[in-house]
Amino acid sequence: MNVADILDSLNEYQRQAVAAPTGSYLILAGAGSGKTRVLTHRIAWLIQTAGVSPHGILAVTFTNKAAAEMRARIESLMATPLRGMWVGTFHGIAHRLLRSHWQEAGLAQNFQILDGDDQLRLVKRVLTSLNLDEKKWPARQALYFINAQKDEGLRPRHIEDHGDLYIKTHLSIYSAYETACQRGGMVDFAELLLRAHELWLNNPRLLQHYQDRFAQLLVDEFQDTNTIQYAWLRLLAGERNNILVVGDDDQSIYGWRGAKIENIQRFSTDFPGSQVIKLEQNYRSTGSILKAANGLISANPSRLGKELWTEAGDGEQISLYAAFNEVDEARYIVARIKDWVTQGNNYAECAILYRSNAQSRVLEEALLRSHLPYRIYGGQRFFERMEIRNVLAYMRLLGNKDADAAFERVVNTPSRGIGDRSIDEIRQLARSKNISMWQAAIFLKDHGQATGRTKKAIEGFLTLIDTMDAATADADLAELCETVIRMSELREYYEKETGERGQARLENLQELITAARTFEPESASDFTDPDDVAPLSLLEEFLNHAALEAGDGQGDANQDCVQLMTLHSAKGLEFPLVFLGGMEEGLFPHKMSLEEPGRLEEERRLCYVGVTRAMQQLYLTYAESRRINGTETYNRMSRFVKEIPEDLIQEVRSQQSVVRPAAGGFAGAGLRPQGNQWSSRPAAGSSIRGLTSFAAAELGGTSLKLGQRVIHSKFGEGVVINYEGEGKQARIQVNFKSDGSKWLMMAYANLQPA
Repeated sequence: MNVADILDSLNEYQRQAVAAPTGSYLILAGAGSGKTRVLTHRIAWLIQTAGVSPHGILAVTFTNKAAAEMRARIESLMATPLRGMWVGTFHGIAHRLLRSHWQEAGLAQNFQILDGDDQLRLVKRVLTSLNLDEKKWPARQALYFINAQKDEGLRPRHIEDHGDLYIKTHLSIYSAYETACQRGGMVDFAELLLRAHELWLNNPRLLQHYQDRFAQLLVDEFQDTNTIQYAWLRLLAGERNNILVVGDDDQSIYGWRGAKIENIQRFSTDFPGSQVIKLEQNYRSTGSILKAANGLISANPSRLGKELWTEAGDGEQISLYAAFNEVDEARYIVARIKDWVTQGNNYAECAILYRSNAQSRVLEEALLRSHLPYRIYGGQRFFERMEIRNVLAYMRLLGNKDADAAFERVVNTPSRGIGDRSIDEIRQLARSKNISMWQAAIFLKDHGQATGRTKKAIEGFLTLIDTMDAATADADLAELCETVIRMSELREYYEKETGERGQARLENLQELITAARTFEPESASDFTDPDDVAPLSLLEEFLNHAALEAGDGQGDANQDCVQLMTLHSAKGLEFPLVFLGGMEEGLFPHKMSLEEPGRLEEERRLCYVGVTRAMQQLYLTYAESRRINGTETYNRMSRFVKEIPEDLIQEVRSQQSVVRPAAGGFAGAGLRPQGNQWSSRPAAGSSIRGLTSFAAAELGGTSLKLGQRVIHSKFGEGVVINYEGEGKQARIQVNFKSDGSKWLMMAYANLQPA
């Protein structure tokens, strides 16, 4: 390919970036603006026009997939394999350096790289060697501390504890961990970067060698760099400043795992004389979607500033749906997907994005009920998640003490001092005596050779399960679930897992309680011959339901299926049809973002990422009420919706007959008394800036209406405030004067008008 061919396919600003003279450049590349094209064409330009040898180019990105794609594109442009050019991830390149210079780095020649599980096991051994109680000093918390310090470029000797017991203890763990790694010839992922940085700091001649070798340094996704990565880049760039970085400060969404947006904001200061080139023409989305994204992100202070635009036209308005509750929200999304596919489109063109993993459960159930294929991108189905399976295992053990798989899963979760050797001894004893592991544990406690500490731990677990069983004897399913989570101390266990992952696990536990509270088993009438069906307890029904949903395999990567994912997982992807669910204050932006400086801005950037995933159609949905931890919450629409220019949004009116009361009473929801019923006509001038109301209040297939006063034979007088389903299979929520809110099966409630 000649020079003209390299530039012909580019727009004006892409050409500026590709053909710029050598120097330092910040390419501010908006979503869908062709940043990968610019990077690969820049490298081809340097080789063909500037006479730079492939041997003198280093290109750094964040994932192996991105690195492989970059190399493939460059070789396609050049029509020849490129030998000698370094293209890889930060960790991959650091590993390559350390393998080449292991002696200078103070490493064993055959050093081993620890994965996350290996690292956690080593930390646990360190805790044991220091006689630290893991319940008080959790291994995962210590692991987070160690990795966070390494990401900041800090060794234990660099950190002052200032008399703080937390820091002092974790510094002792960090020091002992380092000693164990050095003794065993091991490095973890964070160590790769820190050791590579120290390699150059401690060996100026070696640093000079690589500065001379890499005449051109190119970096992708620069907004995601952390402290040690940026320090490493600055060292390598040296005084020559031949560095070109591509990034987007508006898509910096990984602050919770160490990324520093300050790196891209201060680039021009740290590299004097550098130039900024903005890529603002978008090749992905319609004009309406881009204007919405621009309006949203403009509320963030300290932006470097850019405006996305397209030549493709405005396209359709953004649709906003105010759902009655989370079930109605899921039902609406599924209906729109069906419409999309009916028009000849594919399921795989549809993506449902959400802020919290816990939101997927109701969406999954709606998709399963409608027999729509789906896949959780980059994650697991709700009932397959580790924290959910742990709670379900406790519940299963309460229902059946002889359930060996459940016993084995929770006997040491959370850690209670029953190690692998003890579990194996219980397993072998159960096998030899042909008894369950529960019975074997009892035998080992009473007659075995277990040491005092192990015997006490086993006895403690058996007592816990018996106590839990007694405490839940008369509990309903939701109370059982809640009690298991509390008494097992799983909530405290996951609270110690800091960061987004720990928060997601806690939210999933809350959602499991909601699932238990709203669970309705299939009735005998659902079977062909009810007499042939052995009756099951509600707990057994629920556990079977969870097992079946977890076992209903999701579509593989090549199957045409709807894509479900968190907003963080969606970065870098694009879909013709996108749904952003749960656009509510406290959910998105997440309630925790209001407590930490800078988090709200990152939440807004995350929303910006979600909006710019859409190519043709974008739906925003929120639920006026949502069950969280088994209780009904009434939510305000997200501020992010209000930050989108109003003329870009089309409000979708409900086709279902649903309304809801506000937390402060019926009148607060726009409902006004009319005799014994409540009107849901929208107030004059209502819009997305205020409250969205619904047009009707009849419950489809029944004789009742929302807001209607009714009488129940047991609970007395109440008002209908919610429903799910149709006809006799519907569930109805009534707020009774004396007993509060109750969910009832329509077929059995026998409600009479008051």
